[in-house]
Amino acid sequence: MSKLHYYLRRIVVTIFLIFGVASFLFLAFRLMPGDYATVLAGGGASAAELEEIRESWGLNQPLYVQYYEYMTNLVTGDFGTSHVSSEPVWNYVKNPLMNSLILVMPAILVAFVVGSVYGGLLGTRSGTALERYGILPPTVAGTTPNFFVGILLLLVFSSTLGWLPVSGMATSETYAAIESHYEIYLTGDFWKHYVLPFATIVLTFLYYPALVMRGSVIDVKGQEYTYFQRIAGLPSKTRFKHLMKHSSLPVITLLPAQTATAISGLVLIETVFNWPGIGTLLFESVLARDTPTIQFLFILVAVWIIVGNFLVDIFYTVIDPRITIED
Repeated sequence: MSKLHYYLRRIVVTIFLIFGVASFLFLAFRLMPGDYATVLAGGGASAAELEEIRESWGLNQPLYVQYYEYMTNLVTGDFGTSHVSSEPVWNYVKNPLMNSLILVMPAILVAFVVGSVYGGLLGTRSGTALERYGILPPTVAGTTPNFFVGILLLLVFSSTLGWLPVSGMATSETYAAIESHYEIYLTGDFWKHYVLPFATIVLTFLYYPALVMRGSVIDVKGQEYTYFQRIAGLPSKTRFKHLMKHSSLPVITLLPAQTATAISGLVLIETVFNWPGIGTLLFESVLARDTPTIQFLFILVAVWIIVGNFLVDIFYTVIDPRITIED
């Protein structure tokens, strides 16, 4: 099978997976026990209001017609209207989404780079006291609930030392001085508020790449080519780079899933730091029964996992030439 054929097949599979997830969410919300119009209304609605909701949402139409309109709206970028803000879901979600992505994406990348290098160094010293005890700090941080790590960081660096702000993304004075939402990311006040939630995510997620890379390095360094590299006199730094490259595939596989886990786990971190992201938005939407927003956020996370795994499969052959594409 050629690479082009493989890539095209993976693109088709990815599209069908996204299609399947969107279809499942459509059925899950509409086949829930009770009247879907009542769920959308949030309770306390009169019969006339429920009938108006059924009419505006097309709930009086057959299920297959609803499904067709639902999928058509998704493809054309119409995700519905938020019940809370009475504006298009995308307009309601885009700023919290950007707030979360600018927090999670750099933090996860730093956690994977630092964790991989740390785990690689431990793996090269397998069987020593450094390897046995060196894995304890990331293990403790990674198995501690992220909200508790965040609270500890707040107690130390905000309450006790007073070095960093306690909560929020910026002060009210900073918000008053900017004209657009995106200008907030260019202020020094934002980056002061950014440090603690960023550090919380890094500390709680470097455990996974460190542990996986450690095990992968221990496995790879026992292969014959590493022995020949040693007797050929390659410098230790060069051998370490080769070792890290050939040991990286299991860690790269973790990246999309761990990023999705971090995004889905933002509710607690954003609550601790009062960070206005999609975690907080999802929690508020559930309480308000804002079904269109909830549905869109679920689809967003699912698409990230599916597309992320697709990109990992594509990059496999680039990172490790030993991997070949076969029928």
